[in-house]
Amino acid sequence: MSLDNTPAQSQLGRASAYADRYDPTLLFPIARATQRTAMGIAENALPFFGADLWTAFELSWLNARGKPQVAIAHFTVPCETPNIIESKSFKLYLNSFNSSVFDSVDAVRERLRSDLAEAAWRGSDRSGGIGVKLLAPEAFDREPVHELDGLDLDRLDIECTHYQPAPELLSSDSSQPPVTETLTSRLLKSNCLVTGQPDWGSVRVSYSGPAIDQAGLLAYIVSFRNHNEFHEPCAERMFWDIWRHCKPTKLSVYARYTRRGGLDINPFRASWPQALPPNIRTARQ
Repeated sequence: MSLDNTPAQSQLGRASAYADRYDPTLLFPIARATQRTAMGIAENALPFFGADLWTAFELSWLNARGKPQVAIAHFTVPCETPNIIESKSFKLYLNSFNSSVFDSVDAVRERLRSDLAEAAWRGSDRSGGIGVKLLAPEAFDREPVHELDGLDLDRLDIECTHYQPAPELLSSDSSQPPVTETLTSRLLKSNCLVTGQPDWGSVRVSYSGPAIDQAGLLAYIVSFRNHNEFHEPCAERMFWDIWRHCKPTKLSVYARYTRRGGLDINPFRASWPQALPPNIRTARQ
């Protein structure tokens, strides 16, 4: 059973009161199934594995003596969860920790893990966890900044004429021996589904199989420029379109979006089970 929550019912695009006392009811889950069904992806037979890797840069609370504490948080939300958590509601929820007292960092971590898991799995007959890692200030200086590894598609001098997703731009050459390669671009841009505000990102496509036409792939990535959709279904749309049109034997799509409201969202989808990429931010994040 999926939720009836819709993006239009969320706090996106509305004036919001910023609660600074702990309030888990601020979290607003939205069913993944709506967008997946529209793309032709069956919720009970997902063609991919993966997770959404979130980073929260604005997490603070009070210790038992009332002294503010700060941390950077990494969250791992499996793509099998029936819901995404709308990002503004996530921000408002994290802000509700600001004047709330917790006995220890472990208590904060467990509260985050419990609340986020409940929201992500709400309305489902299944349950599961959410990964939560908190980095203390003494670890901040060890947080790396690194661009996505791979061959840079942006080097290509192409003409771009499509600014809504155009999977017909994708093709591969099955007449040649198969290849294994990783291709990257910093030219990903889409827009918030509700507010239309720009979402900027980079994307990495790794695959094995018939060689994908690189100019067509770059034009396809650019074609998201005026598309209104949340980060997670954008990555899934890319995966699904490349999978169907280019027919690789293996495929992964990894998008890293710049932060908004102190949060970045980085969906990873792959055709086979594998370790998730390390949650390392790019320079623009």
